[in-house]
Amino acid sequence: METVEFLEKRRKTEKILENIYSLPVISEVMYHTAKLLDDPATSTTKLSKMIGQDQGLATKILSIANSPLYGLPRKVATIDFAILVIGYQDIKNILISLSMMEAFKIKNDENLNYHDLWVHSFLTGTLARRISLDMGYNFGGETFVAGLIHDMGISVIHKYFHSSYLKIISHIKTGEKSFLEAEFEELGLTHQEIAKFLAEKWNLPPALTDAVLFHHNPGKAFINNEIVSVIHMADYAVNYFDIKQFYWEKPIRYDESIIDILRFKDAEHMHSYLDGYKEATKEEIKLVRF
Repeated sequence: METVEFLEKRRKTEKILENIYSLPVISEVMYHTAKLLDDPATSTTKLSKMIGQDQGLATKILSIANSPLYGLPRKVATIDFAILVIGYQDIKNILISLSMMEAFKIKNDENLNYHDLWVHSFLTGTLARRISLDMGYNFGGETFVAGLIHDMGISVIHKYFHSSYLKIISHIKTGEKSFLEAEFEELGLTHQEIAKFLAEKWNLPPALTDAVLFHHNPGKAFINNEIVSVIHMADYAVNYFDIKQFYWEKPIRYDESIIDILRFKDAEHMHSYLDGYKEATKEEIKLVRF
């Protein structure tokens, strides 16, 4: 039963979230690129020139295009070529993801390194996209976006609830609680629920809202359970491969419901399937340049 104290914590958390009215201002180039992408008559050359004005954005797009897990057949050396092979819709998906990640960019400290969070999110997004396409689903772009933003609630807690974040870290360092349990105790909400709260405010599609809300427990997603399960499996795999340590993902667990949802025979079958992506994911982490 939820106590008065617990309900008060949740109320305070939601009140602060309500004051995050919109995404913080993104770069002028990102804004104008998004406007160009809304116009089907925009030429590749015009779009390329706009993206090229923001070296950071250009580097990110080229890094994504050349990702082993993104699966393009040849090296992509120019923005023009990246646009042609990725396509306008996926470029737009990438832009949405990058702008949201940038919106809650944090200053590194001993408790959270933004680069580590970005690497984990990037690997989850690219792996989820690859898996969804290999499994025959048609939501590759959505899984990429969902993978990139699935942990944005962690950045929000670090940025807007920093004293609570320090208490959360204290709990998990002693091994008393998991990250989710500690979040729930301190804030009355988890990073999943915080991300969902903001995703709804920004009118993101229901599939993305469900993906961020249920990425640790996909069995609870009754509508978009396949895309949520792919995100969960990719998130789990990035840690299962033991390539890099991401403390907020400890302990490493998977929701057994994904075995039925994604039509695996059993857990051994699922892990055998994931092992096929291990080397590409190892290669991927060497190429992350942002």
